[in-house]
Amino acid sequence: MNTDDLARFLRANPQFFDQNPELLESLQVPHPHGGRAIPLAERQTVALREKARVLEGRLGELISNAAQNDAISEKVHRLTVALVGARDFPALARSLYFHLREDFAVPHVALRVWGKSVPVDFDEARPVAEHERHQAALMGAPQCGPAQGNAFVAWFGDAAEHIRSLALVPLGETAVFGLLAMGSEDPKRFYPDMGTLYLRRIGELCAAGVAARL
Repeated sequence: MNTDDLARFLRANPQFFDQNPELLESLQVPHPHGGRAIPLAERQTVALREKARVLEGRLGELISNAAQNDAISEKVHRLTVALVGARDFPALARSLYFHLREDFAVPHVALRVWGKSVPVDFDEARPVAEHERHQAALMGAPQCGPAQGNAFVAWFGDAAEHIRSLALVPLGETAVFGLLAMGSEDPKRFYPDMGTLYLRRIGELCAAGVAARL
């Protein structure tokens, strides 16, 4: 009988050790973290402890992620309440900038709107090049990544040279009429593979607020 035959036998006869309990006490196997031999029952205990540690680690990650999502959801809720309560477009823009800066710790925010009746003396009404409008229309969803080489960095004016990562959120579903740009000095703050669910929601809130007030 070789090892494969023995393995098949034990699988086919799970009651074997119940009928021969003395074998569990006498069998010796290598310790998983050292060369010494230990009883089979102790080896099973070690394996169960290792599995428990792995499961505890995974549970800790799930709890941490859930807590982070709850915190972000609460921030989005506060932003929603503020935007809904804004009496006009200037108040909407101020609330947007305030909450992105204070709640979401985004130091640099630029909003541009076209095709709407934004007063020409507002920053949000600054001219947007045709190729930038076209690029925004093609995004389809929020985009994140490094700032280097990105034409939208210029929107941040004097702070542009300090921006290292960007999040670009198009406004409008059927037709894009604006773009919300967020910048950070941290090159890892906005990265290409990050989740964009909350960015999309913020963009939808912003777009609805703008459309309702212009």
